[in-house]
Amino acid sequence: MTNKQTIKMKALLLGLAVMLLLSVFPASQSAAASACTDPAWSSTGIYTEGNIVSDNEHAWKARWWTQGEAPGSGGSWGAWQDLGACDTGTPPVDPPIDPPIDPPVDPPIDPPVNPVTGDRMYVVYASSWNTSIYDLSTANIPDYITHLNLAFVRPDTTYAQGSYAFDQEIAGLEFYEGATTPNGQKKFTAQQSQDLRNNIAALKARGMKVFLSVGGWSYSQGTQWSHFNAKNIVDLAQDLGASGVDIDWESSSSNCNKQVDSQFSCSKDGEIAGIITSLDQEINTRNSNLQISIAGWSTGAYYVKGTPFEEGKVQWGSPFGGTMYRVVKDHGSKIDFINLMSYDGGQYFDPREGYESYRAIYNGPINMGMQIAPEGSGGNVLKLNAEPGTVYDAEMLTGQNNIATQYYNVETLVQYIKNKGRANDGFMLWQLWKQRVHQPAPSGAATENSAGQYVCSNLPLNGNCSQSIPVLPKL
Repeated sequence: MTNKQTIKMKALLLGLAVMLLLSVFPASQSAAASACTDPAWSSTGIYTEGNIVSDNEHAWKARWWTQGEAPGSGGSWGAWQDLGACDTGTPPVDPPIDPPIDPPVDPPIDPPVNPVTGDRMYVVYASSWNTSIYDLSTANIPDYITHLNLAFVRPDTTYAQGSYAFDQEIAGLEFYEGATTPNGQKKFTAQQSQDLRNNIAALKARGMKVFLSVGGWSYSQGTQWSHFNAKNIVDLAQDLGASGVDIDWESSSSNCNKQVDSQFSCSKDGEIAGIITSLDQEINTRNSNLQISIAGWSTGAYYVKGTPFEEGKVQWGSPFGGTMYRVVKDHGSKIDFINLMSYDGGQYFDPREGYESYRAIYNGPINMGMQIAPEGSGGNVLKLNAEPGTVYDAEMLTGQNNIATQYYNVETLVQYIKNKGRANDGFMLWQLWKQRVHQPAPSGAATENSAGQYVCSNLPLNGNCSQSIPVLPKL
């Protein structure tokens, strides 16, 4: 009998179960019941929070993402809330439809990447929305930042070399000078195009590398990636004077079979492999000397059967588990470094385990990602310092799905990478000027400046660790 079952049994014997259930699930089940015309639960279906199904003449509501767990099988602690016996008061809700999974394809496996020695990186994503090209100045960006990723460029850009059409409609960048507005599409003037290029050149002259980050969430939810054009991306990067291209592929419709390594595959493996391969070939053919980085999803290397990162061993089920596994494992030699999006995963996600899952299949530099709160999802708040008594490498890979909030702070992550990581692993920040674009971080949370200055001083980084990112006025 598990600990949870023992606790539950004791609670029942003591007569406290009713109070417990009312506190956890206060809503009336009978009042919430839905019609049995709701779709029947499927063992292969993928369900997210709020989906309703019918099973055994009862209606059930998903409490979180789940697959394969039958309604009622987990009791009061399971993934499904019993809404009661069916009635006729609620119209049916369509369940999520599983897209077809392509059979696994065995692509040629690239030779392993030899670790590159050198200075550690601190990569910062600079959002183009609600910002100006004139914000990209050496006065606004501390010199300890090694890489600046301009976010985001359209994967299907129609950019033509020499056109200098850096506006949102063509390039995808949303700078004030070239943004799409209710009154029409702004176009860069010749002077503005030159000023943007000059600002990038000034940052590069100071020793910073400027990358074009392609995709992002907004440009990954349609057909943009299926029309990825490597030639146009390289043309745009060269005209802007960029040092590399960051692939931020965030397709939300890739599903994985979660088998052993030799059989592990996801339904969109071919798409992301084709993106990386075509970009690598275009760069090499033109001798353009551009580097390639990727934004690795937090659980993107998870859930391969038989490994320490198998589903259930490190975290409860994730709809994105393993999405990046094949491209990193099979095409890692084409990737210069990985920016790990180790956030937006909720209180059970441990960034250290996310890092280890990528390290198990990739030999190049990995930059541990931090997001200044409030986060996009999951509700986590990144703190600056660890709680007293926190051990930076404790409680990992225990298989207990333990809450990881104690380790979700800059101090712990820096100590882990410094002592357990490779010599050229670094950090990444999402995002520069977040306080300008979003609400400020809550009280007690790490900020753009406190997080960067801590990494600079303690990892350490080259540069002046006392430099600050100014809070810029809204446009």
